[in-house]
Amino acid sequence: MRDPDGLIARAGVRGDPDRDQHFLVDDRVLDRLPTYLEAIDADTSQLLEIGGGTGALTDRLLAAGDEVTVVERDRDLAEFLREEFADEIAAGELTVIEGDALEVDLPDFTASVSNLPYGVSSEIAFRLFPEKKPLVLMFQQEFAERMVAEPGTSEYGRLSVSSQHYADVELVESIPKEAFDPQPAVQSAVVRAVPREPDYTVADEDFFLRFVKAVFTQRRKTVRNAIRNTAHISGLGEPDAVVEAADEELLRKRPDAMAPAEFAALAGLAWDVGEPET
Repeated sequence: MRDPDGLIARAGVRGDPDRDQHFLVDDRVLDRLPTYLEAIDADTSQLLEIGGGTGALTDRLLAAGDEVTVVERDRDLAEFLREEFADEIAAGELTVIEGDALEVDLPDFTASVSNLPYGVSSEIAFRLFPEKKPLVLMFQQEFAERMVAEPGTSEYGRLSVSSQHYADVELVESIPKEAFDPQPAVQSAVVRAVPREPDYTVADEDFFLRFVKAVFTQRRKTVRNAIRNTAHISGLGEPDAVVEAADEELLRKRPDAMAPAEFAALAGLAWDVGEPET
């Protein structure tokens, strides 16, 4: 495996915290990341990495999978990856896409392992989730804890419901700041997401996610008040009709006490009687 510090030296770069560039340099962590796919017997024939940096994780993914595609938005780093991994590219084992992962067309992939840029980690994660592929993603620790949180906890919120709508999510490892160069201000964590269908149905997925977002903006309020106060976010034309039709016990709850299935049922009711925008 290529030495992470040697890659940084050959690239002639320094990570830029202002641009979310924190290079993972701990060999032990780098070696472990692909194993989180192996543990669930995931298909590693076409791996996707978002944010290749100087290629330390790319190198490990090439050993773990048949083909790897890296998306890197930094022009200089993308060029370095093409030079450093010229043999792997020539062999058809690696493809480097230069561009923003939120804008480029993503290739077909069977799984993704990525150290995400923290500033856009949520947006990238929710671009990947609908693909319904196994994911091993690095986030800020607090963000990861909110993804996996259960109802009734202080961390539980919109992110929890939305993430768990798509997959079984598990925080598999916490990563100290010292594993990066330069060190970020906070600890990081690795989340593994195994796609599965939820144990409920939704009439319209976009509306369901919008409804969850709206209600959680009023997490300190009762569900009754949250529905009425957030019609401008959820797009409900008749929020009072939803309140009148909903179960009274549910309406007295706070959003952070509702399980994803309860949100789905309430969103379904809102879709039927609340005249939402489409």
